[in-house]
Amino acid sequence: MSIKLTILGCHSATPRENAHPTAQFLQIKSRNFLIDCGEGTQTLLRRHQISFSKIKHIFISHLHGDHFFGLVGLIATFGLYNREHDLHIYGPKGLKEIILLQLKYSKSWTKYKLFFHELESKESELIYEDKKVEVHTLPLDHRIYTNGFLFKEKIGERKLNMEAVGNYPEIEVCDFHNLKRGKDFRSADGKTTISNNELTFPPKKALSYAFCSDTAYKPELVPLLQGVDLLYHESTFLEDKKELASITKHATAKDAANIASQANVSHLILGHFSNRYKDLDAFLSEAQTIYKNCSLAETGKIFEIKS
Repeated sequence: MSIKLTILGCHSATPRENAHPTAQFLQIKSRNFLIDCGEGTQTLLRRHQISFSKIKHIFISHLHGDHFFGLVGLIATFGLYNREHDLHIYGPKGLKEIILLQLKYSKSWTKYKLFFHELESKESELIYEDKKVEVHTLPLDHRIYTNGFLFKEKIGERKLNMEAVGNYPEIEVCDFHNLKRGKDFRSADGKTTISNNELTFPPKKALSYAFCSDTAYKPELVPLLQGVDLLYHESTFLEDKKELASITKHATAKDAANIASQANVSHLILGHFSNRYKDLDAFLSEAQTIYKNCSLAETGKIFEIKS
């Protein structure tokens, strides 16, 4: 099991030559997800050699431009490339209306199908699930309706201990499936029962990634983030601008570190930096006074973890 996160953009507000608004590409359990889509995302996807065809699900945190102004352009480019497979978009109510209006008046209708999954709940909810992965919303505290997203691997099958299995001739290949699913072995005549723990090894640890986009400090997130392996939490400001952070409903590096520490996450990524700051190392220094295991987001930087 593994998670690979590519940071495409990690700055706030307006795009600049070397500071791009929010976008991330996540690979988890052989699934590919685009998270937010700030202006210029498709250019960054090309720069980092991420195939457009891999993107089948896009998650938009909220409707501030630096998080979704690149979406309609990406959708249109997919059409120019004669895309055929469906595209699913998850985001706040109103996103569908905005995108379809742009497509309508630019006469850029797609031949592939667009499915919008519009979100309104202020409680955490399951919004995507398949056999290997599930995605939950993380309700945030911002100036408009905003969600983060929690991506979780599902626990896989147990691994057969073939040496132990070989000690029991009565166990046949047709029994392997049930053993991998955690069932004890029982002989056909019911006389023999062998514990699954004797015949298998535990599955690998299921990994998780949490994306906390624009938000004020919100302690209510801590239970939802408990034990997460990798957490991206916005840190628009340092403590010197704490009052401004409160007014604009953003977080400081110290706020992000407090959340990570309380939630016992394995690693924290700081991002969404204000263009007021030239020395981003100051964000790391501030956060590490509370939580040591953290890094700065950076365009093109890859974070990868394996179980």
